[in-house]
Amino acid sequence: MKAKDFYKALQVIVEERDLDKEKILEILERGMLNAYKKEYHSSENARVEFNEEKDEINLYADYLVVDDEPEDSTQMALNDARDRNKRIKVGDTLTENITPKDFGRIAAVSAKQILTQGLKQLEREKIYEIFKEKENEMITAEIVGLNKDFVTLDLTHDLETSLPRKELLKSDNARIGGKLKVYITKVDMTTKGPKVFVSRTDRNLVKRLIEQVVPEIMDGTVEIMGLARDAGSRSKIAVYSHDENVDPVGACLGRDSNRKKEVEEALQGERISFYRWSSDPVELIQDALAPARIVAINPNQKDKTALVIVLDEDFTGAIGSKGQNVRLAAQSSGWKIDIKSVSDAKEQGINYRPIDETYGDDGDEETT
Repeated sequence: MKAKDFYKALQVIVEERDLDKEKILEILERGMLNAYKKEYHSSENARVEFNEEKDEINLYADYLVVDDEPEDSTQMALNDARDRNKRIKVGDTLTENITPKDFGRIAAVSAKQILTQGLKQLEREKIYEIFKEKENEMITAEIVGLNKDFVTLDLTHDLETSLPRKELLKSDNARIGGKLKVYITKVDMTTKGPKVFVSRTDRNLVKRLIEQVVPEIMDGTVEIMGLARDAGSRSKIAVYSHDENVDPVGACLGRDSNRKKEVEEALQGERISFYRWSSDPVELIQDALAPARIVAINPNQKDKTALVIVLDEDFTGAIGSKGQNVRLAAQSSGWKIDIKSVSDAKEQGINYRPIDETYGDDGDEETT
């Protein structure tokens, strides 16, 4: 069968849809064999050969020549075989070239359906592969639909997803045509095609945004050691430099805090704060709770808990609104932190050694 037009169309499909040519040919082969089966009730002895150089597609049927009546559709009686080849013998294989145009209407429709459905499935698999590689990464999506429960996002590649409004930040201005940076949390293949789950509240979105604007993180000089987030409100990030000549906090802030501002703008004003990670728990926790002034820290290395003493006037600030500051400090540092004021420590008979001689045993500042 001459198939010059088919091969031209095949090349267009491969290039425009970025599909695998061999997989498309496999689908066509399956369709032709299915059509043959509908016409001849079996396809065990049928095979398809593609010859792109000669612009040919051929469907062959192989029959074992037998002396008696054929036992199944893969055999042919000698008398019938000799009508086609006078020199053929019992035990030989007779090969016939089957012309698809001779197929019945039902068989032809079936072949076309298999090809159409197969191409759709190939496209679904291709899109799935594209987004599976982006799982746990950040992308920019356009808002194309809104209702009270969901925001519909165009992810490109003719794929949309629904973002629950609870996964938006409170400050997000969702409008048709608006762009959002989202984090891909999971990609599944369903019976209807690939399903991509995205979030604006996942803490890893902050991590990806920081990586995008801080070259020192991308090249491995600076590393994010801990990150805690109250989505839409505040994030605390512990960073460490593998180069003593590079200040990790300064690298993340950028000149005039431009890098930090860029991340905050992408998060619609969510406050971002960086602090230096240290293997010394006292230094680590002190920086994690900044700007609260720490009087003393009693760390327990075994269970990674720390009792922190702060000035009475800094107690509220160290805890933060609804406990946010201490909670984010604990989550980002990896230490469970218990904060007490100097007055409470005295009342409970807690012994501590001030970190800085600036603070006396009574917790009052001796110098300013």
